[in-house]
Amino acid sequence: MISIYWYLLVAAALFSIGFYGAMARRNAIAILMGIELMLNAVNLNLVAFWRYVKPDNPAGQIFAVFVLTVAAAEAAVGLAIVIAIYRTRDTVNVEDLNLLKG
Repeated sequence: MISIYWYLLVAAALFSIGFYGAMARRNAIAILMGIELMLNAVNLNLVAFWRYVKPDNPAGQIFAVFVLTVAAAEAAVGLAIVIAIYRTRDTVNVEDLNLLKG
């Protein structure tokens, strides 16, 4: 049986890659992909702790499904915003966007 250490190590690696992707990229799509990787790392942690700490309590699975739902909504809204900005500005580079400035 694989110990919880390996799951947490993989989740930490996923979260680190996602954080780097969200902070270092200029493309809005790449930033959204980094955020999705971070949410998947959180899901992996939730399920790993559920499995190894309290497998009889379904709270870990419920939280994981909730995070998946929020991630799907975030992806849908984020992509809709990116498409709307691309149609008006012809770019998805976040440094070129200043729509919220007065």
